[in-house]
Amino acid sequence: MSILKDRVSIKEKIGYALGDGAANIAWRGVATFLFIFYTDVFGLNPATVGVLFLVARFSDGISDVLMGIIGDRTKSKYGKFRPWILWTAIPLAAILSLLFASPELNDSGKIVYAYITYILFTLIYTANNIPYGALMAVMTGDDKVRTSIGSYRMVGAFGGGMLVQGVLLYLVAYFGNIDPTIKVDKLDEDKFRVEVSAPSDVSNVNIKTEDGIALFVWDNKAINAEENTPTHAKSFSVEANKTYTFIVTGEKNVDAGKISIIDQKEGYSNSMYLLSVFLAVFMFITFYTTKERVAPPKNQKSDLGKDLKDLISNKPWLVLLLVGLLFNIYNSIKQGIVVIYFTHYLNNQLLAASFLVGLMLASIAGAIITAPLGKKLGKRNLFIYALILSGLVNALLVFCGSDDVEAIFTIGIISEFFAAIFPTLLFVMLGDAADYSEFKNGRRATGLVYSAGSFATKFGGGIAGAIIGFVLANFNYDGQDAVAISGAVPGIVMLMSWIPSIIALIAAGLMFFYPLNQKTLDTVTLELNARRESE
Repeated sequence: MSILKDRVSIKEKIGYALGDGAANIAWRGVATFLFIFYTDVFGLNPATVGVLFLVARFSDGISDVLMGIIGDRTKSKYGKFRPWILWTAIPLAAILSLLFASPELNDSGKIVYAYITYILFTLIYTANNIPYGALMAVMTGDDKVRTSIGSYRMVGAFGGGMLVQGVLLYLVAYFGNIDPTIKVDKLDEDKFRVEVSAPSDVSNVNIKTEDGIALFVWDNKAINAEENTPTHAKSFSVEANKTYTFIVTGEKNVDAGKISIIDQKEGYSNSMYLLSVFLAVFMFITFYTTKERVAPPKNQKSDLGKDLKDLISNKPWLVLLLVGLLFNIYNSIKQGIVVIYFTHYLNNQLLAASFLVGLMLASIAGAIITAPLGKKLGKRNLFIYALILSGLVNALLVFCGSDDVEAIFTIGIISEFFAAIFPTLLFVMLGDAADYSEFKNGRRATGLVYSAGSFATKFGGGIAGAIIGFVLANFNYDGQDAVAISGAVPGIVMLMSWIPSIIALIAAGLMFFYPLNQKTLDTVTLELNARRESE
């Protein structure tokens, strides 16, 4: 059957795109919010979190390769890769919910729980995402159609990211509402007495003003001076109908409507339960709307040693593996530090949601423009230009003060527009690398080739998490200590600006070694189509 006659409908492209929308509810939810959840809500040390991310993601590289091998050898009436999307939809939704749960444990128990749930998350995500990525390469044998599918995919990915990044903090505030009674008495122009109570016991709540500017001290609680240091927020446990009193200073016109009291543990848990339902539904739609069309050569026999030998001799794949690793470190540092940056540098956590939505809209625009730009400039050249431009623009954030909100939004959105081109091209070019391997060696191992994309994504995220953790630990960051937070601000700014930018520029340099130009790809596509016609 001719591959050129196999058209991929818009419905199928949209169905496929929803799968990455689902994956990004999980992935971007974890990349953006898990670090601050672990440090500020669950109470883990940032260095501990950094080591966890690094260890879990490194070990996950082995499972990526194994999943690629398993996917290539899966035989079912649904194909090689589609059934894994069906089988893992509910498990992935469940482990995401557990990841943001806050069981009452001691410090050691919390670390053990974090390791178990996070490693399970990476394993289940691998079992879902490697087959999902490989599916694109077997939906069509035409590299140009594959580029179009890749653009749809990234629109879906960024849409899912926008869903979780845009609404999660608001959902946390909604589900974390403890229905408090709040009384505010004005003592001076910028000094107030705030009394709060709640109708039921709550193990841990966080109180602050909506703008996060005012400083809180206890007024009616027996506590030593060191523990009662003025901070932008206070965390405490609430007994039903008991009144807690604070002196609030440093912000004018404080009233009850501007006081935010949130049970963040309950808020995060219930928010992730809801988003996990969307994740599972999107995965089911992807399974039922897509079709596998490209199969390995009929005379190909299973030979793992040969597959691995072909893989490590595949120069396009090796370059994409290294570049993918670096740009995922770049993206993951930027994503992982955003909420901390807005919470502790701009003192406005909810503004991070608007910023992240702006980034997602820019990402969608970048994904849409990738296909036409790729045709005009070539995928390799476009990749290089995008890395350089995104990195250089992002570095400008080092010059922004905490009041330069418009500049921060502008720089972030422009940088993200170019950054969106990276993942769109990577997964398309991995399909090209799979075609190149079949063209050169007469064998096809699509799942194994696509394991590079998953490995780069997850291990890159692990290295990014370790970098964030180690930098913040070096600045003595403690998400529950205002004094420590203030001292860590320079490190937060570095992580938001020039540290990731250096990594993007290194990746651009490596991309010059990528050998497949459009002329070569056209030759590969025509030859492979001719071979399949003759089978």
